[in-house]
Amino acid sequence: MKSLRCGAVCMLYGTISLAVLAANARAEDLFIDSGSLWPDNNGVHVNAHGGGVLFHQGTYFWYGEHKVAGPSGNRAQVGVHVYSSKDLKRWKDEGIALQVSDNPKSDIFKGCVLERPKVIYNRKTGKYVMWFHLELIGCGYSSARAGVAVADSPTGPFTFLHSLRPNAGTWPLNATQEVTDAKAMARFEQEHKGLMGQEFAPGEQDSNTYKTFMTHWHDEDNRLEIYRRDFSTGQFCRDMTLFVDDDATAYHLFASEENQTLHISRLSDDYLSHSGQWARVQPGGKNEAPAIFNRDGKYYLLSSGCTGWAPNEARSFVADTIFGPYEPLGNPCRGTNPQNNLGPEKTFGGQSTFVLPMPGKKDAFVAMFDEWRPKNPIDGRYYWLPIVFTENGFAMEWSDAWSPDESF
Repeated sequence: MKSLRCGAVCMLYGTISLAVLAANARAEDLFIDSGSLWPDNNGVHVNAHGGGVLFHQGTYFWYGEHKVAGPSGNRAQVGVHVYSSKDLKRWKDEGIALQVSDNPKSDIFKGCVLERPKVIYNRKTGKYVMWFHLELIGCGYSSARAGVAVADSPTGPFTFLHSLRPNAGTWPLNATQEVTDAKAMARFEQEHKGLMGQEFAPGEQDSNTYKTFMTHWHDEDNRLEIYRRDFSTGQFCRDMTLFVDDDATAYHLFASEENQTLHISRLSDDYLSHSGQWARVQPGGKNEAPAIFNRDGKYYLLSSGCTGWAPNEARSFVADTIFGPYEPLGNPCRGTNPQNNLGPEKTFGGQSTFVLPMPGKKDAFVAMFDEWRPKNPIDGRYYWLPIVFTENGFAMEWSDAWSPDESF
């Protein structure tokens, strides 16, 4: 419609107004086109998959996995990419914020699995803190660790500090006394002797020990006991996100217990470690790809089911406190993606990764999703959709193109 109006004006006056054309081009450029190629300032598709956005001092910083072409791109060949923007549409390539290492002894040695990086700013220390899901090279997905890096600038370079399994030696806040009792735990360890928490070395996924370990803990009778199994060694950490509450307290939310249960853990004041306060969310619910935000004192959670790279039905939850309990709200997706004819049953073809609060605007949030393309991961696409609030929760309606300025 805009181009037609411009054409009518130009015909009326018999001249072509370059200023009007330029203004219309700029306006159209500010629309977010989900599923399309998103060119950066160099005309290259943004390479920040499984990512999140930090808004800091008037600028948005988008961090994500840097992918390469072909199946090898599903492992970290480069590191974490960062882009900056003032308007959420025009993105400037700021380079690699965290590079993988060429040192085989490093936890982030080139070829490891480094996924879903998120960055938050610590006002007390002045540091930018990055957390990510890490699988050591050659270990498949059996490492299930969290990696931590820090920088003095939002664009890095970030320095890798360490990796770990969270909350070793601490019980969740919502554990029962029956579980935490020392004698009960001793009996549990004796009953599962040889099958307690462990980290398998590269290549051990094909061993009988590993297969026995996995078969035992995926048995229906044992699935809800996995957090007890990992008490001493630390809890599994896979798909993850970070969240900073209104009081500047930060939380680490991640898929744990062999992807059976989400964990939410308060971070230390410097955001570099866990405080020991944590809770289990939706035990046995098989949720991953978590994203969380708060509105009017309630905490809203977005997640997906566990079907690998293939899309599935999104889930949503709400709680009155950050640690829960979280009550299911159902599938928040509405409409159909005309690019692939996928609707709510497949989350438009995407998977959740982050919810971005729009600064300075009330009840304004953007839900971020990835469309994974594992055969050629560098070609993965992004779906960003505005969140609308309903009587019972929240929803995201599919939109081919929308403007952050006009939607909130």
